[in-house]
Amino acid sequence: MQDFNITRRHFGLLAAGAAATVPFVARAASGTAVAATFPGNWEDGYRSVLTPLVRQAGFDLTVAPAMAQDQLAKVMASPGNPPYDTLLMSPGQMAVAVENDLIQKIDPSKLKNWSMLDPAFQGEYGPTVTVEVNGIAYNPDLVPAPKGYRDLFDNPAYKGLVSWTGFASNTGVMAYTEIAKIFGSGPTDMDAVFKLFKDHPEHIKGVVASTNHQMTLFQQGEIAVFMCSTGNVAKLKALGLKAEFVQPETGSPAAPVNIHLTKGARNVDAAYAYMDAAISKAAQDKLKMPPQEMFPTNRQVELTPGIEAYVKREQLASLVYPDWAAINRNRAEWIRQFDALVAG
Repeated sequence: MQDFNITRRHFGLLAAGAAATVPFVARAASGTAVAATFPGNWEDGYRSVLTPLVRQAGFDLTVAPAMAQDQLAKVMASPGNPPYDTLLMSPGQMAVAVENDLIQKIDPSKLKNWSMLDPAFQGEYGPTVTVEVNGIAYNPDLVPAPKGYRDLFDNPAYKGLVSWTGFASNTGVMAYTEIAKIFGSGPTDMDAVFKLFKDHPEHIKGVVASTNHQMTLFQQGEIAVFMCSTGNVAKLKALGLKAEFVQPETGSPAAPVNIHLTKGARNVDAAYAYMDAAISKAAQDKLKMPPQEMFPTNRQVELTPGIEAYVKREQLASLVYPDWAAINRNRAEWIRQFDALVAG
């Protein structure tokens, strides 16, 4: 999940560029939900699992892959005629969407599976479909299991083998807020993080644009460690690669992922059918399996041994949930400073 927050100033710039790149999505059928979904594992899983369930409910589904920042920019470029009926986002992006009046509160009575969600997953702006648990991926053939973030800087076993993304990545920024607690005065003390990278220039060399890029480098054996979600490790394992997941000793950052109803959505009934399918036992029983291994939010769905190896239901409350309001206030400046640091 490599998303970044968009401020009001950035929205204007991004929306201008997005206006020319908004993909044409066929909407001939009034009963078709156009659902923005993260590319990769999410797109594959939602297309194969949810499409038939939505059709059973009498509607069609068009899965439109886009990262959250692109979803926001494209909707902002055409707020009166949004290209998507639903968006897929974590709390940082949801806050921006609410502030800019891009999404609307839902009517839970339209979701027959709503009662199957714990109250924590019943968001007023849409249901939580999974919780992404973040930590550290490593290749056990190349490096020992790290205890946490400090190890990556202090232990020479990892020198030159760790990759990072910039502050545009949700996974990245969640890791950096935790590192700021360890090496600085708190989660927003990014000066401590920037100093850490300056003192360890080999880590700057390992900065790339996205988690997808990191996964390619990992497959090629060019890196042995990167910050990721459990889903990334599940995909690597499904490809037959040696990959393990570590929950940092200071705690695993986590982000719920929600489906949101776009303000001005054309096909509201189809959108609700899609939401309902996403939180159904039938869908989550499939999406909990490799290669997706998404943590199920429907309480009727039992966890697999593979998911329980990462996190159990009773551990959800003890995960680290970042302060996205604080992140959103500072993120644009953090991106600027970090990008300048990496550029030299």
